Amino acid sequence: MDDLKVTISAVDSSAPLSLPYSEEGVRAGFPSPVQDYMSGGIDLNRELVRHPETTFYARVSGHSMAGAGIDDGDLVVVDKALEPRTGDYVVACIDGEFTLKQFRVDAANHCAWLVPANEEYSPIKVTEDNDFMVWGVVTYVIRKVHK
Repeated sequence: MDDLKVTISAVDSSAPLSLPYSEEGVRAGFPSPVQDYMSGGIDLNRELVRHPETTFYARVSGHSMAGAGIDDGDLVVVDKALEPRTGDYVVACIDGEFTLKQFRVDAANHCAWLVPANEEYSPIKVTEDNDFMVWGVVTYVIRKVHK
């Protein structure tokens, strides 16, 4: 299929994860003193997880989604409660293999497509002959930028 794999982990939202939070945001232009704007905290579980009982995290392994800004080693937040729509990024299981791709419905041809974001990989046509299930829709991508 391709080199992209996902490792799935459950979300533990039983305890809040409160971190310091800059209410004013961080400017990407002229610097400002951040300490003056620190307020309370932010609970990442509440921010990133809309449906705790149907949300999981997955670690991306591979390069087929690099053109969409989803890179090897990134974490994705995936919600199984959301109905996949054309254009969504999804974690799907096709013929026994998990993959993360852009989901596209082709109603005219009675099929769907799992589309990579890297030209080195081919789209995967999904027909009624495939054992196929969308596990969930990607809602957030978490990337480590400091190596």
